[in-house]
Amino acid sequence: MASASTFLSHPNPQANDVVSSAICQFKSCSFASQSTLFGSKFASKSLSLHTATTRPACASDSEPISASHSHQTFDVLIIGAGIIGLTIARQFLIGSDLSVAVIDKSVPCSGATGAGQGYIWMAHKTPGSDLWDFGLRSQRLWEDLTESLSEQGLDPLQLLGWKKTGSLLVGRTPEESDMLKRRVKLLCEAGLRAEYLSAIDLLVKEPELMVDKDTGAAFLPDDCQLDARRAVEFLEKGNRHYSSKGRYAEFYNDPVISLLRSGGSGEVEAMKTSRNILYTKKAIVVAAGCWSGSLMCDLLRESEVVLDVPVKPRKGHLLVLENFNSFQLNHGLMEVGYVDHQTAIPLPNISTSGLLDHDGQTLSVSMTATMDTAGNIVLELCMIILFYGIFPPFPLSLSLSLGSSRQFAGFCSELEESIISRIWDRAGEFFPKLREKSLSDFSKSREVRVGLRPYMPDGKPVIGPVPGVANVFLATGHEGGGLSMALGTAEMLADMVIGNPEKVNSAPFAVHGRC
Repeated sequence: MASASTFLSHPNPQANDVVSSAICQFKSCSFASQSTLFGSKFASKSLSLHTATTRPACASDSEPISASHSHQTFDVLIIGAGIIGLTIARQFLIGSDLSVAVIDKSVPCSGATGAGQGYIWMAHKTPGSDLWDFGLRSQRLWEDLTESLSEQGLDPLQLLGWKKTGSLLVGRTPEESDMLKRRVKLLCEAGLRAEYLSAIDLLVKEPELMVDKDTGAAFLPDDCQLDARRAVEFLEKGNRHYSSKGRYAEFYNDPVISLLRSGGSGEVEAMKTSRNILYTKKAIVVAAGCWSGSLMCDLLRESEVVLDVPVKPRKGHLLVLENFNSFQLNHGLMEVGYVDHQTAIPLPNISTSGLLDHDGQTLSVSMTATMDTAGNIVLELCMIILFYGIFPPFPLSLSLSLGSSRQFAGFCSELEESIISRIWDRAGEFFPKLREKSLSDFSKSREVRVGLRPYMPDGKPVIGPVPGVANVFLATGHEGGGLSMALGTAEMLADMVIGNPEKVNSAPFAVHGRC
């Protein structure tokens, strides 16, 4: 989400045409706090923070002051204000005494996070794979967070849109059903609650679903979902609790221009943004989603470090249809094809063909469906059709989410009507009630959104230090799993920087050998 142009060395702060101003920092302060905003009972240690700035009127916990044209110092600088960047900031704030700044060329929820469906699922993950332990750890951390909120008398549904819906991985052929039976066996052997549902049992659980004799499903009753936008709002509020203590600041709508190196050690000591020079005492974390690769290329262009981060955007469409009030789901659903994206069709007439990359003009479409009750009052029912999910902008509603499409089209975010039609048709193959209306019936009451998720060729995120630049770290490439893996990523990255023992083996996600 950040942008950059050049890599500078050994800067002289006094030579720049910026003035020094504070972002709610103190000349000297110490404190101890216990945060309930994060659902955490962690009590931070006493902190002594010294800055060269003057002390302005301090920001409130909910709205920190962001300074312009200033030199400021933080322990950790995080580029990217998506779910990954914000959870990493949270982890440093509740798990250490380090100060943190989050920098973004835009604002939260303007990238993949804003279109996150919120699956916290294990149904489509494979026991023994590189992502298995990591996925389990992340899911456990989300569950710990929601349990902690409940213990404090707070409502995880209201704060995070959190629901334990359970998930259904649906197959419609004898081959898919046999595969699902084997998957259920593996999941149970790995310690999860899972069962195979025959066509009759599946119809009882989901009456809206089209079921025939060959239909079956793997059912995981403990899988959950959350609302991406509520989760970001919760994280921001919790992070901002530390701004008045001098430990947290946000620099939104402030693109990164360059990294600044020390003339002696060669370590990166600061970054220059469009309005600030921000110094780091500990680490810089690049968590800019699908922009992370091009950003690192620009930032390291004038250095001796050669790094090719193969993360790239995978495009998807979202269609919001209002007042569709005759549909009900009891669980989250996903077709078997979602696991390996087997359904692909050519798009020879796609208008963005000139922007497509070497992967060609292909579209992968798989059915996913969730229904989210966001609050105690149902104001209206809307249906969302999407490639990786998003929730409506109003705070209280009942919504149905259907998907999903995947497409390589570079950084193009142009709307394609052919893709929207294909998603609608695919959903109708699973839910006959959707066929009662045509997509054209919603021409006057629809909203289309297009988003990009950060894809890595090997299907695993990149988390770890950048070789040759000791204090720069990457955290990107989660594609559609950013929300589900966010807390695990934050814990892993923070442990690396601080030097804590690993909770999960980080080797499969290392930068070295993959970039």
